Amino acid sequence: MKYNFDKLIDRTHTSCVKYDLRQTVFEKSDVIPMWVADMDFETPDFIRNAVIQRAGHPVYGYTFRDEDYYQAVMEWMQSHHDWAIDKEDFIFTPGVVPALNFAVMAFTKPGDHIIVQPPVYPPIIHAVPDHNRKLSINQLIRDENTYLIDFVLLEQQAKEAEMLILCNPHNPVGRCWNRQELEKILKICLEHHVLVFSDEIHADLVMPGFRHQVFANLSPEAAEITITAHAPSKTFNLAGLATSSVIISNPELRASYSQLIEKMHLGMGNLFGSVASTAAYLHGEPWRLQLIDYLNNNVEFTEKFIRKNIPALHMFRPEGTYMIWLDFTNFGLDDKTLNRKLIHEAGLGFNPGTDFGPGGEGFMRMNVACPRSTLTIALGQLERMLSG
Repeated sequence: MKYNFDKLIDRTHTSCVKYDLRQTVFEKSDVIPMWVADMDFETPDFIRNAVIQRAGHPVYGYTFRDEDYYQAVMEWMQSHHDWAIDKEDFIFTPGVVPALNFAVMAFTKPGDHIIVQPPVYPPIIHAVPDHNRKLSINQLIRDENTYLIDFVLLEQQAKEAEMLILCNPHNPVGRCWNRQELEKILKICLEHHVLVFSDEIHADLVMPGFRHQVFANLSPEAAEITITAHAPSKTFNLAGLATSSVIISNPELRASYSQLIEKMHLGMGNLFGSVASTAAYLHGEPWRLQLIDYLNNNVEFTEKFIRKNIPALHMFRPEGTYMIWLDFTNFGLDDKTLNRKLIHEAGLGFNPGTDFGPGGEGFMRMNVACPRSTLTIALGQLERMLSG
């Protein structure tokens, strides 16, 4: 079946954060919103049909994840990431961001040091001070057209840290950390007894020519120190169903994490989230492949447009995710002025780079998971603003 990613969908008046909160976020209701990391494509038909079929039953009572759910996720991980996991390793969480916060609460105590690698997804940074832990900033190193990890600094920080929060694929710089890089992280964390929370929510959205390496699957030793968060929400546009999995092979760590979830009475989950996730993992591969092809073409279109029409703007081509990290520093604008001009002159709603911590100054994050026609209009408006 051929899926249509060019179809324009009106998402307004659906309690949609991306569209219906534009006035609140940007003080302007008609910007093209390219900020929130969900897609402007239809959630695929096989998922909608599964949800509609279950919704046809007149009772939406207490629920649990059945064997089909676990089997679907395990088979997906095995076939896509060569990662063999057991049913017992799974813990339900209502999203990856809650999962991250639960890990901070379960495995560290107030005053402990936690390493983060900015510029990085803002909730990863916030999860540390929000629970009275101390941030250790392992800022990524910009190296021309890519970003690298500062391993020298990481070695020093690991001596006093309890946890490292890894984002892989990395949001917003788009790196898919390769095996060699991840093995260096693993060596440091094993030597200094640092736990790793690995946010792998974008793992199934890797661009052609790259691959995702599950951190916990590097070795048996890696599995012993890793808390992995995974979800179908980015891949299949299911963020509103608040369903994700935390996978922990170490039984002691898993018991501690499960105990916290049970105390907060969060383990039951969402009926329709389970139904949708099962359908996604069972039937979603053809759709995912077409999606990645479309996203990759959007990335290429953006790159060519910028190179031709806005050469002073630097774009970091993502290896994974549908977010593009844009460097506006050549335009000599401070962050507030840049954001104001983008909103009020270009009519665009981006994520300010400063939200992503140190290293984000002068940058913006742009979501290209939209129909090509929308992207074309947005880039045209951006060009006119920057050339005016």
